[in-house]
Amino acid sequence: MFAAEAGYEALQAFATSIGIGLLIGLERERQSDLKAGLRTFALVGLLGCISALLAQITDSGWILAAGLLAIAAMMIAAHVSDPLDTGDPGTTSVVALMVCYALGAMVWYGYSSTAVMLAIATTVLLYFKTELHGISKSLTHVDLLSILQFGVLSLVILPILPDRNFGPYQALNPQNIWWMVVLISGVSLAGYAALRVTGARHGAALIGLFGGLVSSTATTMIFSRHARADVNLVRTAMLVVLLANVVVLIRLGVVTFVVAPTIFVPLAGVLGFGLVLGLAVAFWGWRQLENGAAVPMPQISNPTEIRTALTFGALYALVLVLSAWLQDVAGNRGLYLLALASGLTDVDAITLSSLRMFSMEKLTAAQTITAITLATLSNLAFKTGLVVVIGGAALARRTLPGFAAIAAGLVGGLLLMR
Repeated sequence: MFAAEAGYEALQAFATSIGIGLLIGLERERQSDLKAGLRTFALVGLLGCISALLAQITDSGWILAAGLLAIAAMMIAAHVSDPLDTGDPGTTSVVALMVCYALGAMVWYGYSSTAVMLAIATTVLLYFKTELHGISKSLTHVDLLSILQFGVLSLVILPILPDRNFGPYQALNPQNIWWMVVLISGVSLAGYAALRVTGARHGAALIGLFGGLVSSTATTMIFSRHARADVNLVRTAMLVVLLANVVVLIRLGVVTFVVAPTIFVPLAGVLGFGLVLGLAVAFWGWRQLENGAAVPMPQISNPTEIRTALTFGALYALVLVLSAWLQDVAGNRGLYLLALASGLTDVDAITLSSLRMFSMEKLTAAQTITAITLATLSNLAFKTGLVVVIGGAALARRTLPGFAAIAAGLVGGLLLMR
């Protein structure tokens, strides 16, 4: 019985390793003058699985190492004896074959799901060679600096910060504060990168979406100026501004799911009303937009700049202390007043502080959702002022109904929650 089960598991492992090889080899088969194709990759995946089996039986890791070295030597010898006509040294195929071998070994050791996911990721990387090269060539000095700075924020600073509470009301935890900085910087960097990659060629809709991920306030301000300077851009600016502010609701949902997933569903119910109504007005604006209109790119600063990260971290820490203090001396009313005040310029800090207090059981779900909703409404009111003052009457007439729809949805969702 046990022998039969063991035999079935072994066959399953061998089949999975062959499947991994076939998946990666299928992409490599597309290449001209290839040294390793579909069958070679499938056999190498199987070889990795068999080598892991033999290494386990003999209790010797050298078998695995010898197999990996043999694969590498074989491919290198093939490229040396018969170089590619394109002048490509073929290092990618060599590494891909070694990865395939290692994934086959992983399958035998019980990491089948991980190995399959890595095989898919490897195939994607190999398939999108041209697109990845195009992205790398389009990166500027500022873009590379953004990536490096995010690496410093997340991989250098975060691990060395102490994970303990101190300060007034024990509200400050350095590692937690910086983790929130990394989270917001990461979301902003994703939007910034998408905005740089897509550029202006995909129109107002994507600029609004990605601009909202980076900074909805900056996007609103910039396109309000464009609308005032050129009356032909009013409709475009309206769509960009509306979408940027609708994305704020999506962004809050993503942050909540990461930080406090237990409250995600009820909060998503409230945010969802504003999202649906806002998207409805934005869709109407998109239908009104003339095709082919030139869309200016918003010049948004690097979201991972150390100074920006430190500023947000300090603001978040301040809001944490103020939230705990106001909750202590004035109850929920004090927290709601803080949400209205801080939400004017930055909705992320009060949202994260409210979610942290909820996780520490200092706030109920209803109180947390109310604080986040009030901060969002306050932020929307501030954007309304930007549109009216900077964008002028023409932009205000087209944009404010959308803002009103988002606000009505949020208020309606909050009332229904109660």
